[in-house]
Amino acid sequence: MTTAPPALGRIAMTVLLAALTARRAAGSRAVAAFVGRGLAAPLQKRARDVSCRPATFLRPSNTCNLPRRQPIGSFLQMSTAAPAPASAHSSLMGIDFVRESVVEVLNDLFDPAEIARGAALAKLDGKKKKKKKKKQPSEEESVEEPKMSEEERASIIDAAVAAAQPFTAKDAMVTAATKAEFGDYQCNAAMSLAKAAGMNPRECAQKIAAALEAKVGGVMEMPLEIAGPGFINLRFRDEYLAGALGAMAEDSGGRLAVPLTSHKQKIVVDFSSPNIAKEMHVGHLRSTIIGDTLSNLLTFAGHDVLRLNHVGDWGTQFGMLVEHLRDEFPQALNKETAGDVDLGDLVTLYKAAKQRFDKDEEFKVRSREGVVKLQAGDAEALAAWESLCAASRAEYQKIYDRLNIVGLEERGESFYNPYLNGVIDDLEQLGLAVESEGATAVFLEGYANRDGSPLPMLVRKSDGGFNYATTDLAAIRQRVEMAQSEGGEGADRVLYVTDAGQSQHFEMVFAAAKKAGFVPKAASLEHVPFGLVQGEDGKKFATRSGDTVKLKDLLDEAVRIAGEDVQSRAEDPDAEMSDAVKNVTRTVGIGAVKYADLSMNRESNYKFSYGRMLSLNGNTAPYMLYAYARICGIVRKATGQSEEKPIVWPDAASEIVVTHESERQLIRNLVKLPDILSEVESELYPNRLCDYLFQTSQAFNQFYENCSVNQAETPELKASRLSLCTVSAATIRLLMNLLGIPVVEKL
Repeated sequence: MTTAPPALGRIAMTVLLAALTARRAAGSRAVAAFVGRGLAAPLQKRARDVSCRPATFLRPSNTCNLPRRQPIGSFLQMSTAAPAPASAHSSLMGIDFVRESVVEVLNDLFDPAEIARGAALAKLDGKKKKKKKKKQPSEEESVEEPKMSEEERASIIDAAVAAAQPFTAKDAMVTAATKAEFGDYQCNAAMSLAKAAGMNPRECAQKIAAALEAKVGGVMEMPLEIAGPGFINLRFRDEYLAGALGAMAEDSGGRLAVPLTSHKQKIVVDFSSPNIAKEMHVGHLRSTIIGDTLSNLLTFAGHDVLRLNHVGDWGTQFGMLVEHLRDEFPQALNKETAGDVDLGDLVTLYKAAKQRFDKDEEFKVRSREGVVKLQAGDAEALAAWESLCAASRAEYQKIYDRLNIVGLEERGESFYNPYLNGVIDDLEQLGLAVESEGATAVFLEGYANRDGSPLPMLVRKSDGGFNYATTDLAAIRQRVEMAQSEGGEGADRVLYVTDAGQSQHFEMVFAAAKKAGFVPKAASLEHVPFGLVQGEDGKKFATRSGDTVKLKDLLDEAVRIAGEDVQSRAEDPDAEMSDAVKNVTRTVGIGAVKYADLSMNRESNYKFSYGRMLSLNGNTAPYMLYAYARICGIVRKATGQSEEKPIVWPDAASEIVVTHESERQLIRNLVKLPDILSEVESELYPNRLCDYLFQTSQAFNQFYENCSVNQAETPELKASRLSLCTVSAATIRLLMNLLGIPVVEKL
């Protein structure tokens, strides 16, 4: 089936467009009045989670024989992968499988055109809201609303029918169940579909459920449950859970049976972006680790990911820096000797150059001339500039190594210089770029200054220089419009991971790029905004002197505190730490900083606290690292392995034996791994990985409290529970690695 807009989700817009068409054709006030009464309001109502009966509890002993030996690639369904047949019990069938099954049922049972007709009629024939009488109605209120003619009514309905599209995943309205007693998933399609179909919601739900059972019967408990007025609850079968857990155990050393996406995309992730000759500070932390995590996840899904570091390596400040080098480090201006120059502390160098620029008029003039020389390709200016870039790059790499950031390709602002004039020329030819007070600007509808005047997006200064918007427009063209054979990226999706303060800038840049035709219809440009890092007092996170906290100093302090904590719990607190212990303290300290940031909703500001992030309680990196190490200890004890050697994970059990509810709940949580990966791939919120990690560790704790591994009643049960341990540990390890945090086997 070809991809199409959701049938139900577009009904209101369809009817609205029809009304506007009719208005233009007939010039009728009646149609306009009808639209004004809320025709464009959403037709779908928010569903409530309702259930008719509590969760089913276990029989005393439920042994599931696993049909195995299928290719690993057939097991787990990601958001972009086609669903496997429902009869393959050993495959992981997540929320995408359920959605796709519901979509098939909706398109089999209902004609989208008739549903669109029904929705339009329901809106047209809806009851009028009673208006409260006013003692002194105004003249405007006393005017009667004109009635709609039959011709106008028919025009609206016909337009709705003509624009109807096949049902899609959005129309399926499948969500994860919010409570365990509702099962695993809930389908709310009947609630929005019933009125348009001329049925009551429960009757509609029964019709959908009856057809759906044939598609999901091998995975979900039968019969499907109709809850409340018309919600369909779906609950995994025990046999399916056992087979799915076995599949994950067989691939615990790899991808946990997660297949690569079948819809591979070229994705550019633009993140980190420090400025040349300036030190990385706490403000760069969020962009760097959020961008890295999203890149890791998208790469794991099977996409072709290009990690770009859009460094600030161009601009007027470089004329100042080049001229300062000319005076203080003349050898830096010679390409043959520039590599031997030690520029020392770049921050000190920048401050010295800036001080001269502010006080020395002759130096200021030279600096401005230096910018022109650099932009014109002067050999000495370029050699000095390259020296600055190389020195900065070496300092950044030290931070990236500590944060475990790999594969980040530098692509500075200077890279896009050759494309800037072409951007301006095309914008002017299209009539989008116009002269404004000596500069060149683009004016976009919907953007205004506080005084109501149009807000310009400057693309060229009055002195002929270019702006950030110009560079970003050129980057968009190179990334999504330009063919790879011409030096472009040919990207399908581009993510910009920057602070929320740049949201309007990117809104305007994206809007201008689309209006200019720089963005193919299939390409997606997405700003991934994040909030501020604050001090514990809720104010700007700064040093006591008020300066911005250097990222290097922040990481050093986290490692120091983690080391003190580890040392305090050692048998001999005064003994010198071994290399292995030092490695653990680095992992815990830096992991704590990263996890604390990533566990927060990225759009929120958060208060930076060493105490909270290094705590062994709650959703923190130390807690998750301890949870992993604890499982390693359980497995070592049960299999007689030494703590002095790397753990050897046991082979997958030949059968999964479920004897306690906590086992089932842990398995139910583990097999939903593809759901959370798919969700983050789509919505780009890394904190949901952290939430799932914490839920997994909590579910494991409940399992271990109720189910002995080493003292299991039978060898088969022990092997089964060891597989649960193996998959739990592998899930924690996988997700921590996606977050850029290595695990340790002993803490």
